[in-house]
Amino acid sequence: MGKRLLMNNKIVFITGANKGIGKAIMQRFCESGIFTLIAHSRRDSNGFQEMIEKYRSIYKVEIHTVFFDLRNYQIMSEEILELKRKIEHIDVLVNNAAVAHGGLFQMTAIDEIKAIFDVNLFSTMKLTQLILRFMKKNTEASIINISSISSFDLSRGNCAYGVSKAALNAFTINLSKELGSLGIRVNAVAPGLVDTEMATLMDQKSYTDMINHSLLGRLGKTSEIANLVYYLASSEASFINGQIIRCDGGRI
Repeated sequence: MGKRLLMNNKIVFITGANKGIGKAIMQRFCESGIFTLIAHSRRDSNGFQEMIEKYRSIYKVEIHTVFFDLRNYQIMSEEILELKRKIEHIDVLVNNAAVAHGGLFQMTAIDEIKAIFDVNLFSTMKLTQLILRFMKKNTEASIINISSISSFDLSRGNCAYGVSKAALNAFTINLSKELGSLGIRVNAVAPGLVDTEMATLMDQKSYTDMINHSLLGRLGKTSEIANLVYYLASSEASFINGQIIRCDGGRI
């Protein structure tokens, strides 16, 4: 990011924008034409840059990239400090990046559980602290965390992922109470099983069980999650705050 970002556009920062739900969210904000995008990925790649160039060409929007491992707070802080030299505000933060995990509690090392929490909760909290420096004077800012229905429907093998997302829900509600008076809304979207790489990592029994327990009997689409995230970021959702919104096709 060698030049100063456009100041007449709203600016959205999206973590994990290189694939899955994050990629769909980035595309939805591109489609709007009113946002400058800051797209985060853990590492750079030819495929990611090709996608960025494609979206720039199709949607005629300004997209900037940042790269850091969410667990490396020093590099994260340095990248955000560099960003602060180029922009005065961020209007929307989408905390999307996460890692999946499955395993019975008695067979899962505590260090392994900590590693899941580091990405799914603590790095989100750290990044949010950093980004809030761009938001405090912005009365229309919005933070959207990507949770999971696993945070509600806790089951066997969910001692790390599901519990980390449940903690993310609690963080979302708590933060909404702290920031509401500043005009900063904080909400979370809790998707059901969505057609992403994460779904392919599930064992067949768990996969089938989730499909069978959906009233619509299918996977969600990444675009369906992205549409909800975009709505929550928009002025049309200006009175929605402190909510964890399920997007799962209905659960039996």
